[in-house]
Amino acid sequence: MMITSTDALAEACARMAKAPFVTVDTEFLRETTFWPKLCVVQLADEEGPVVVDALAPDIDLTPLYDLMSNESVLKVFHSGRQDIEIFHHLAGRIPHPVFDTQVAAMVLGFGDSISYDQLVQRTTGVALDKSSRFTDWSRRPLTEDQVTYAIADVTHLRKVYQKLSSDLEKRGRAEWLFEEMEVLTSPATYQSHPEDAWQRFRSRLKKPRDLAVMMEVAAWRESEAQGRDVPRSRVLKDDALLEIAARAPRTVEALAGLRAFPRGYERSRAAQDILEAVSRGVARDPQTLPALERERSGGGANPATVELLKVLLRMIAERNAVAAKIIASVDDLERIAADDDAKVAALHGWRRELFGEQALKLKAGTLALAVERGRVVALERAAGDEAPLPAPRPRRNRERKAPEAGVSAE
Repeated sequence: MMITSTDALAEACARMAKAPFVTVDTEFLRETTFWPKLCVVQLADEEGPVVVDALAPDIDLTPLYDLMSNESVLKVFHSGRQDIEIFHHLAGRIPHPVFDTQVAAMVLGFGDSISYDQLVQRTTGVALDKSSRFTDWSRRPLTEDQVTYAIADVTHLRKVYQKLSSDLEKRGRAEWLFEEMEVLTSPATYQSHPEDAWQRFRSRLKKPRDLAVMMEVAAWRESEAQGRDVPRSRVLKDDALLEIAARAPRTVEALAGLRAFPRGYERSRAAQDILEAVSRGVARDPQTLPALERERSGGGANPATVELLKVLLRMIAERNAVAAKIIASVDDLERIAADDDAKVAALHGWRRELFGEQALKLKAGTLALAVERGRVVALERAAGDEAPLPAPRPRRNRERKAPEAGVSAE
């Protein structure tokens, strides 16, 4: 069913408000804008799917937003962060309650970030046609293939949800997913902070001054892109941003001399804004800057300890059939290696029970890793029960004596 009017949308949403859960997906474009442009919304309940033309003339999406915030209806997405971001940006509302099948699949050991078509194949045996995935969803009318594709995204999602939800209950992991959904539906997750834009370049910044300049220039670019609703690269490309951070130009001439800086852009209003941002960065107190990537990852963490924690993580993930990525990141492991009280998700909630406690025991020496029959296993040890390494054996002097006269050296 294709919906192109507010009345038809209100009728469909009133029907779905009586359902225990509704599957949801969106189609959008983001190539020419900073904020995603919503084109199509697909919904399905037990009575069937609907496809909402979000670009239909004069359509008011308020009934849809009301359904998304209806606390009595569970909204089921697959990899729903971008979908939720759209609703938050357009309506100032965040869908709740939510069930994300990609996250649920990670909790149940389907691997890291499994795609929708792979998950449908593995849970229902159905092979989806994804040929319309990259079509232009802003063009009208929508083709029959596009509508079929859109409907498939929410109809099969119902069966996927039912299978995963049942498995979570059987394995006692429903609470694990609940913790993840609290983060996914938190307003803080979708707040945009231009002052944090520099973090996209964290690993490529080598000097404190580079960092200070990048923090200011990246924040300027982020604000400019949001205000004009254009992609970041339309304001200034990443290469130019990195070169500005490295060279810290203070004059229009120096700015124009940068290899990655657009020719003629130095005569624009933006050039003066960039130079002012550079000056603010250069003036920053180095003592107030966040740690650079190499400093942060070094931060007291023994590289060997980090490697052992990686082995432990993989062992626990495989043994419990849960994706390692959702338990802890490499950044988490580095922070745990450096600090038993690190502020990381891996040391809280179900992650701490599953992995965090073991990680701390490994650091303390009360847990050891060994290989038995080709598998890594963890062995509990008493505190202080540490066998000393054997002393190196002295090397023998293997110089051969010269043979006596008349005696063969064979």
